[in-house]
Amino acid sequence: MKQATATVHAIDESGDPKAAALDRVFFALSDPVRRAILERLDAGVLLVSELAAPFDISLQAVSRHIQVLVRAGLVQQERTGRISRCSLVAGPIFGAAVWLNRYTKYWQAQFDTLAAALQQIDQRPSGTHQPEPVHRQPNRRPPRRS
Repeated sequence: MKQATATVHAIDESGDPKAAALDRVFFALSDPVRRAILERLDAGVLLVSELAAPFDISLQAVSRHIQVLVRAGLVQQERTGRISRCSLVAGPIFGAAVWLNRYTKYWQAQFDTLAAALQQIDQRPSGTHQPEPVHRQPNRRPPRRS
């Protein structure tokens, strides 16, 4: 099995607690294995061994990824003896979505530009909806001087 590790970067916990929580969520979501774990948990509660099954990494590596998700508040882990069950906690994703939503005004401006261009095309007289063909001159070299 291929070994993978979940590197935990320092998150400044001394400042704004909401910002630190958001940092943990985005860090947790930055890894494709962790995103895949969350997708699998969307179907319901799973054992760690069930979560690890489709990955080509060790059970220990999957456990490390789960711990990153737990610290971000995205996964709740319950232990009964040696059995560990994991469940999705979607609440922190809402905070990330709200933060991302602040930037929709930039995306909306692009959509508005596209809508205006399409409206101009629609307002052309019938039969002119086809773009003008672009005629390009072939690349010609100047004649050589002897």
